[in-house]
Amino acid sequence: MTFTITPATPPDYPSIARLIQTVWQALDQKSWFAADNDDYTLHMLESGQGIAFKAVDQTSQALAGIFMLVFPGLSEENLGRDINLSETDLLKVAHMDSAAVLPQYRGHGLQNKLMQAAEAEARQRGYRYLMCTVHPDNHYSKNNVLKQGYHVIATKEKYGGYTRNILLKEIKK
Repeated sequence: MTFTITPATPPDYPSIARLIQTVWQALDQKSWFAADNDDYTLHMLESGQGIAFKAVDQTSQALAGIFMLVFPGLSEENLGRDINLSETDLLKVAHMDSAAVLPQYRGHGLQNKLMQAAEAEARQRGYRYLMCTVHPDNHYSKNNVLKQGYHVIATKEKYGGYTRNILLKEIKK
């Protein structure tokens, strides 16, 4: 299979939200994935506080996976607060927010490819700290992120009481 990875636009949000919910519904361990809702997805895309990247199967033109990149600014949700970054550095944090790949498209490295597209965008925009969270037992996602140069910097409760590893990759200038 061959995939095209491109930025999504606000009109893509219904299909993105459906894909996220489909992936979440299929999970055995639902606590491993904090599924974004329609409102959040639309807000991120319309406000410019986030960018979604989509992977489309070139043969069928079906949406196979998505990845959300979020720019948290000085919000309380900024993961840089968990490592006591200064306000100046908080503005240099980008969140590798959500990855979702439909089961029939897994095994093609899409999470990795989508994350690389998001990283390239963050780098181009001048972000220095790339941060994400992963459930400690979600070895597939955690290993994907570790292979891309991230490292675990903390384990804390996030998203209303769910335990998460917080991972960081620092972009060198």
